[in-house]
Amino acid sequence: MLVFIPAETRAGEKRVGLTPEGAAKLIKLGLSVSIQDGAGQVSGYHNDEYKAAGAQIASIAGIGTADVVATVRPLASDQISQLKSGALTISFLSPTNDSEAIKALADKKVTSLSFDVLPRISRAQSMDALTSQALCGGYRTVLIAAERAPKFFPMLMTAAGTIPPAKVLVLGAGVAGLQAMATAKRLGAIVSAYDVRASSADEVKSMGATFLDLGLDEVEGAGGYAREMTAERAKAQQDALKKFISESDVVITTAAVPGRKAPTLITSDMMSSMKPGAIIVDLAAESGGNVDGSSAGQDVEVKVPGGVITIIGCKDLASQLAVHASKLYSQNVVSLLTLMTSEGVVTPDYADEVVQGSAVVFNGEIKNAMARETLKLPALATGEGE
Repeated sequence: MLVFIPAETRAGEKRVGLTPEGAAKLIKLGLSVSIQDGAGQVSGYHNDEYKAAGAQIASIAGIGTADVVATVRPLASDQISQLKSGALTISFLSPTNDSEAIKALADKKVTSLSFDVLPRISRAQSMDALTSQALCGGYRTVLIAAERAPKFFPMLMTAAGTIPPAKVLVLGAGVAGLQAMATAKRLGAIVSAYDVRASSADEVKSMGATFLDLGLDEVEGAGGYAREMTAERAKAQQDALKKFISESDVVITTAAVPGRKAPTLITSDMMSSMKPGAIIVDLAAESGGNVDGSSAGQDVEVKVPGGVITIIGCKDLASQLAVHASKLYSQNVVSLLTLMTSEGVVTPDYADEVVQGSAVVFNGEIKNAMARETLKLPALATGEGE
């Protein structure tokens, strides 16, 4: 069976769906691998490396003969139109934001697995691309903050006097948030953090940060994800956080609810008491933003008494670390395909909870409940979709 890796088409995307190392692993499973000419070049992986691994170099026309197509971002409409019926696609595919692509994939009678909805269970850890890419994003946010902040992160004792360390507050203690805490701590900042899941306190402390206990009820959903909170709970959280935000030199927001708009953590009122020159880095800007007024890929200045603060809306963070982000993502793809491959044949088994949970489309039928709701399709019978 043929696995084809096309070049990414979305602007700003520098990752590739499979590295030469990943190609070699799939070939050992008995699969054939073909990659579009130059698809890996922008992420640091070249045609010669793929050839050395046993892969073939082809034009985009190769997508039409592929049994499996793996990308980072969802396939573009012209790529979907070339898929053969019964093919399998693997990518990030948002059930609520990629409706047109989902409908087109269903019309082509293919199966589409999405890392956006892959179950977070023990046996799927090696396939968890949300985690691997969040790791990259959390690290990168702190480097951006350190570069843009008008002060040092570490304490410095000099002949001209002592420079106090910067105070960094991280909101959200998922993988991205924890990596942000660890990176800020390595740079010498005083780090504190908050998450709606009280169970995150020990993880926060293990990163060397201080966990803020706001005395509010916990908000935790299935699989360890945060769930959406009520308006009243959100307002109470914002009021309690305002004091800590006003004392911070840098605030990094990382909160997300899978398949939904990112929750608003910082309002205009909360920003009004921040120090002039403070920086907010909104990692969730691409999914609606955690900060009032943030915009993906843009800097927004907000006036406060005595000056301005800057909101940095993150975009394509993992792509900014394309070499290692691609390496991690490639291994996620390999692990998922390994689960479904026997004697060189890829056979997605809908009875498997990993396949069922990640299948947005299966054999041409839209299975994901959020996708069906977004497309205004009737709900499936209980047990027929996730």
